[in-house]
Amino acid sequence: MFNSFPILTSLILVPLFGAFFIFVFIKNDQKSIDQNLFVMGLWISGIAFLLSLLMLFNYNFNSSELQFVEKYSWISQYDISYKVGIDGLSIFFILLTTLLTPLCIIISKYSVKQRLKEYIILFLILESFIIGAFVALDLIIFYLFFELTLIPMFLIIGIWGGENRVYATFKFFLYTLAGSIFFLIAIIYIINVAKTADIVTLNNVLPGLIDSSTQKYLWVALFFAFAIKIPMWPVHTWLPDAHVQAPTAGSVILAGVLIKLGAYAMMRFMLPLLPEASIYFQDFVLILGVVAIIYTSIVALVQDDMKKLIAYSSVAHMGYVVIGIFSFNEYGFNGAIFQMISHGLISAALFMHVGIIYDLIQSKKIKDINGLASVMPKFSILFIIFVLGSVALPGTSGFVGEFLVLLAIYQVNELMAIAACFGVVLGAAYMLWLVKKTIMGNVINPKINSLAEINQAQIFVLSLLAFLTILIGIYPSLVLDVVSVSSKEISDIYQIYNMKLCCQI
Repeated sequence: MFNSFPILTSLILVPLFGAFFIFVFIKNDQKSIDQNLFVMGLWISGIAFLLSLLMLFNYNFNSSELQFVEKYSWISQYDISYKVGIDGLSIFFILLTTLLTPLCIIISKYSVKQRLKEYIILFLILESFIIGAFVALDLIIFYLFFELTLIPMFLIIGIWGGENRVYATFKFFLYTLAGSIFFLIAIIYIINVAKTADIVTLNNVLPGLIDSSTQKYLWVALFFAFAIKIPMWPVHTWLPDAHVQAPTAGSVILAGVLIKLGAYAMMRFMLPLLPEASIYFQDFVLILGVVAIIYTSIVALVQDDMKKLIAYSSVAHMGYVVIGIFSFNEYGFNGAIFQMISHGLISAALFMHVGIIYDLIQSKKIKDINGLASVMPKFSILFIIFVLGSVALPGTSGFVGEFLVLLAIYQVNELMAIAACFGVVLGAAYMLWLVKKTIMGNVINPKINSLAEINQAQIFVLSLLAFLTILIGIYPSLVLDVVSVSSKEISDIYQIYNMKLCCQI
């Protein structure tokens, strides 16, 4: 009964219509404009979140089939259509997007002082485009949403960012756009060969239509686009700059969901469509992933900016996601998805903490921040919880994701598993060093003595994220029972192809 209701299209359109309503009906000269804008933004993003919960409650957790599918023909000659649907790979990313957007609006109330109307509109538009990318089941529709996410994020960083925001925005835009050109070329070739852009049909027919050599060329094109989005080493350098210059809420959305699009696209499109090429390049990707974990962790150790340190930690954590995906087994796929969800919660909260401190003392430098526990105990306790989650302490969500990934990669290559474990030690080193420098010890900076405890709204936002981090850390089946049904299908594909390759040898 519920499947007849266009829930996914509604999720895409509600933020868009809300942004249009604010643009048309909320006037800049209206009395109490700021309060009205925040209330309106919360209402709209709150409705989207409620719709996502409704979707969750009506989801069939025992089925691996795509659910809530909607399809409307667009260019019939090449079977290009507006087709959307969800399964275990995408459902939690939609929930994460609709959860983080209202939280971003709440925390922005205390930091955004200009062009608030445009700021709220851009966040709602960005939410719509991100949801569209996660539910798209047509290559062209996914590409459109994938590219459209660039525009609002470009403007958010470019208008409300820091001193070097123009440099950071252009670097972010050009890196991502460069990868997307290769993605577009691959899409054109695939549609020309298969005469369809429907991902379900392509999964069944494309591997048999193209030879292994062509698969490799297409794989390189797709990998380049998705690796930049994740981002993977060595095409990761845009991310630290973007994070440092972005406003707090921009960093939250960027780390929480936007960079997950690349890894999601690998699992949704690249692996099922190009299995032989993916197996061929497996060792290459695993090496890049392990290098990313170790290299960016070492770079994080020498940072003097809190935001940049957390940004480099994001690259390291996404390295675990990549090696989990390219382990080609169920542990790895489950661990990769779990790690992305966990990182979405933890990194979002860490960037919120940095943003709160920056609003108070106008500095993100580690040397300027010390002894916070003596003046902001609630803030400090919550910060330590997320740091412990980031270093994969058992009982937090970070432990489950990294443990599953390490278990998966150990079955593939023991040396790489050991190297990845070394990355866990490095991660603990730089995060605990950060806690020592900023939270512990005596107050040195006189500005710190004048700080007051965070307000109730900020406590609510951070406590909610802490609760979710601990909840799925203690009870990971809430996530794993859902994603494992879908990830098993991908792992089964690769078991079949590995058996074929063994027989050919």
